[in-house]
Amino acid sequence: MVILFLIILLFAAIFAGIPICWAIGFIGIIGLLSTGSNPLTMIPQCLYSGINYFPLLAIPFFIFAGEIMNKGGITKSLVNLSQLIIGRIPGGLAHVNILASMFFGGITGSAQADTSCIGGILIPAMKEEGYTAETAVAVTASSSCIGPIIPPSILMVLYGCTMNVSIGSMFLGGIIPGILVGFALMAVVALQNRTYHFPYSTKKYTKSEVKSVLLQAIIPLGMPFIIMGGILGGIFTATEAGAIAVLYALFVSVFLLKTVKWTDLPPMLKVTAQTTASILIIVGCSKILSWVMALLKIQQIISSFLATYVGTAVMFLLIVNVFLLFMGTFMDASASLLLLAPILAPIAVQYGIDPIHFGLIMCINLVIGHATPPMGLCLFIACKLGKVPLDKGGLAIFPYVVAEVAVLLLVTYIPQITQVLPALLNG
Repeated sequence: MVILFLIILLFAAIFAGIPICWAIGFIGIIGLLSTGSNPLTMIPQCLYSGINYFPLLAIPFFIFAGEIMNKGGITKSLVNLSQLIIGRIPGGLAHVNILASMFFGGITGSAQADTSCIGGILIPAMKEEGYTAETAVAVTASSSCIGPIIPPSILMVLYGCTMNVSIGSMFLGGIIPGILVGFALMAVVALQNRTYHFPYSTKKYTKSEVKSVLLQAIIPLGMPFIIMGGILGGIFTATEAGAIAVLYALFVSVFLLKTVKWTDLPPMLKVTAQTTASILIIVGCSKILSWVMALLKIQQIISSFLATYVGTAVMFLLIVNVFLLFMGTFMDASASLLLLAPILAPIAVQYGIDPIHFGLIMCINLVIGHATPPMGLCLFIACKLGKVPLDKGGLAIFPYVVAEVAVLLLVTYIPQITQVLPALLNG
């Protein structure tokens, strides 16, 4: 009854509009009181132990590197490269939007940054070229979800820290699913093109233009290769890779391209600090609630229930997917991950599911929530940029979300999709 009461209270707090971090912390305090623990003693311990973990330093590093590269003009370069590669096929600009998001995700790892930067350029361009505003919004918001799947990914860093698994293996495992999501979204555009006959570019590039586009784009695209190459080569850890990414971004943007000045760094540091703080306060508050759940033995209760009524890993994964898709519609992905991973991942191991595979299932699942109403932040940002009501944007994005869920099911039931690269490069 205590567990049920806390769950109901948590949902009520979230729907009442209380910020997710404070809702989790508030429920955690009530849970401590219900178990007879002293909140004045446990809260500082949980907050400190939750964030006192070296790999979490990767978060501000990757955020800062993304801020520098974006300020350095990478968005336009990646859009131009995508236009060069795929812009001349039917529905070209929609495909460009998706491909640019795949490139962008390999640099920043942030879905919201993708929506703001790519959408700020391509939503007006798609509308001007003849796409409906709803289509432009749907393509932008859905393709932004690729960002946290293709490494580097802040969500994967959080899972790796929470469950003590290899962040490098998580990064490797996300490459193929991220590419599959991109292809699935392009397939939706191709199918819709049969009905709507989307416009496409007829521009022909000269050799000098091709060379210019490639040179401008190849420099920022060097970042993910340096990050993954260093991690796989054992040169540095994922946390150190974040620091290297910052140095690379500074070298490219300040010294090479000269698109960022030293005076531009303080505002970017401020944004980095604010974003990092918002994530870490969720980490700390989630630790309080996780401690309460451990005291109440919720993992054992759920495990016993599943063992009684859910006999196979197939059914367990189906239930988890449905539950996480529901959670993603109204709860922040980071908060959901930090709250649910310590409960569900150990149960998944009991079913013989690899923890890295399960972590990627969780990450992909919760990322889809960025594009689903009513709380999908990427959909909200895209609708604002495209001046489209949220209900119309939500209706237009439905086919794209279905495609993403289809990829999620493939990843769920074909574990080799996430395991082949870690096994190949680590073995």
